[in-house]
Amino acid sequence: GQHVLIPRIVFISDGGIRDFPFRLRRRQFPIQTAFAMTINKAQGQTVQYLGLSLATPCFSHGQLYVAMSRVTSRSRFKALVEYPEREEADGVYTANIVYRQL
Repeated sequence: GQHVLIPRIVFISDGGIRDFPFRLRRRQFPIQTAFAMTINKAQGQTVQYLGLSLATPCFSHGQLYVAMSRVTSRSRFKALVEYPEREEADGVYTANIVYRQL
């Protein structure tokens, strides 16, 4: 439950000869569409840009690998780790669940 302010921009035409014979007023909200999918749903998909929100650590084998391997370039990947395992100078670490092969 967080309140967010979205600015609005009002455009008013001056009613010139090439414009409408009346004043046109419109209001725009500068927002950008975003799409979300679960890690399991992302399997088999390829995306150009990827933002990964890890509100809780991964809980199944291979989830982190699947999520990170969907993006086409490392520079187009951003991750938000809310509860890191460790924080060091070179980055933030989170748990990766890997089962030992039999």
